[in-house]
Amino acid sequence: MTGPVMVESSAATIWPAPAKLNLMLRIVGRRPDGYHALQTVFQFIDRCDRLRLEVREDGRINRLVEVPGVAPQDDLTVRAALALQRATGCTLGADIRCEKVLPMGGGLGGGSSDAATTLVALDRLWGTDLGEDALAELALPLGADVPVFVRGHAAWAEGVGERLTPVLLPEPWYLVLSPPCAVSTRDVFAHPELTRDSAPATLADFVAGDAVNDCLSVVRREYAPVAAALDWLSSWGGGRLTGTGACVFAVFDNPSEALRALEQCPTEMRAFVARGLNRSPLLACLDVLP
Repeated sequence: MTGPVMVESSAATIWPAPAKLNLMLRIVGRRPDGYHALQTVFQFIDRCDRLRLEVREDGRINRLVEVPGVAPQDDLTVRAALALQRATGCTLGADIRCEKVLPMGGGLGGGSSDAATTLVALDRLWGTDLGEDALAELALPLGADVPVFVRGHAAWAEGVGERLTPVLLPEPWYLVLSPPCAVSTRDVFAHPELTRDSAPATLADFVAGDAVNDCLSVVRREYAPVAAALDWLSSWGGGRLTGTGACVFAVFDNPSEALRALEQCPTEMRAFVARGLNRSPLLACLDVLP
């Protein structure tokens, strides 16, 4: 779903929660709080989870679709809604139904995007009107990637990924492969062989072609399905890892070439073609609402 919000009834709306790709990822040190200091470039793609939200008058937050392995109180959409209630004192609630399209543990930011869409949508539906800056601040404790989805613009990011500078990038077509495994971000960042002291780069370095992902060697070594997907993409101009994976991608100038590669993808690999986006489809929903 890339279009504006669709109104199902007077009370229920459907909102997109788009995926992102990390077009590069450098680890440039360790912070005093123990987190890694990063540099990365985020771009959205037009592959989205869909959230159906219905406002409740009784203040309850209900998750209507079970997520395997995720308890309701740990679900980022529930946590986001509760955080917005606490921050604003809003007495309204919501029924949340998430139609998952994006793989968990894939590095596409699905859970973070779902949380951001919940914050942005309920801020509008509940009439709390915190606005972008306050919502981004509320988003950070939910996850380092959540603020970029709240702000909705492709960005150069530093810190843990929360210091964002909007950028205007080419919007190519991507072939994205989702190997049959989930990569643990925690395990990757704890791996003794992870590079943690890369020299800081600049946006100009990235534009000039520096698209290194410092997690790549560890993920390739520890996750054989990811290595196999990267090897297959080598015949299509080379594969790149998004975040800590597991998803990998190749870049194409036009959809026909991307679709031709998709047709030849081995049957055991889940794959899709998506368009790069500098502006999140979530913002298009806000455009059409009063």
